[in-house]
Amino acid sequence: MALTLRERATRTRSLPPLGGDAPGLLLAAVGVAAAIAVHAAVPAVPKLTAAVVLGMAAAHLPGLRPVVRGVARSGLSTAGKRLMRLGIVLLGLKLSLDDVLGLGWATVAMVLTVVAATFAGTLWLGLRLGLPGDQPLLVATGYSICGASAIGAVSQAAGSEEEDVASSVALVTLCGTLAIAVLPLLQHPLGLGEIEFGRWVGASVHDVGQVVATAQTGGPGALREAVLVKLMRVVLLAPLVAGVAVTVRRNARAARRAGADGSDGADGAAKAGRRPPIVPLFVAGFLAMIVLRTTGVLPERALTLAGDAQELLLAAALFGLGSAVHLPTMAKTGGRIALLGLGSWVVVAGVSYAGVLLTT
Repeated sequence: MALTLRERATRTRSLPPLGGDAPGLLLAAVGVAAAIAVHAAVPAVPKLTAAVVLGMAAAHLPGLRPVVRGVARSGLSTAGKRLMRLGIVLLGLKLSLDDVLGLGWATVAMVLTVVAATFAGTLWLGLRLGLPGDQPLLVATGYSICGASAIGAVSQAAGSEEEDVASSVALVTLCGTLAIAVLPLLQHPLGLGEIEFGRWVGASVHDVGQVVATAQTGGPGALREAVLVKLMRVVLLAPLVAGVAVTVRRNARAARRAGADGSDGADGAAKAGRRPPIVPLFVAGFLAMIVLRTTGVLPERALTLAGDAQELLLAAALFGLGSAVHLPTMAKTGGRIALLGLGSWVVVAGVSYAGVLLTT
């Protein structure tokens, strides 16, 4: 029986992209190799930062742009979502509850205060500036927890649009990269010793790699304190994702009720019809890896290999997310999103500096 035009259109839309995920995943692998080469040539540039920038460049170079937007799009999107989840699971192996508790309750309280103040302040400012979609939520998450990794985790729970995720990752990565150059210049003018500087960096810089690159300028003691404080912030990723999932569920129920009443909420009900788990599977895996690391059963060699794999997975994911950035679209909200980035940077740096002075 001949198909109608509508049936043909429906079938065409449902077909997988030509070549499946393979071209995009291959391009992401090439992007990771290039990011490693950039880091080797310029050690101050973390691999993850290089991966985001290279992804953005690939999306706008005339020769690569048709590939990125065409045959490679499916695989790059898969990298930005699924490989991100795997990388977040392995991120848990960097954490030990013993190390975190060894910081002392005063430092733990300081970290909790910094995360809460940064998240609430950034979210409020983003909403006031009228940024579209989930950008206020995602930028707040990236600044307060752990940069692009946290944005990826929360976007999965919230069902965020790829464009919102890509724009938020680009902003947070840019500001975190600037911190590598700016914060070391402020150490001595602010009167911070090695330990204080390390804790300030760990409490205020976004991505783990950026924390390492910034703190190592202050010496080995600064680096150790920065990593411990930073990983304390990473621990808070799980409850934040769970809170977002609960909020999405609540909003979905409200939208469905509004739709059942025949009001304008019907479209919202359709969009929010999915019910994300309160604790997504990859977050449960992240928590399981923390417990596994705390037991001490894994040899150092296994932890090193897992760390290398985690960095490669996140680099591939961030290349995929970077390739989704559309600079002309970002330019439309460029002033507002730049203002949000600056305002949030002031909040996280100021609150963490005050916290460090009060707890050391």
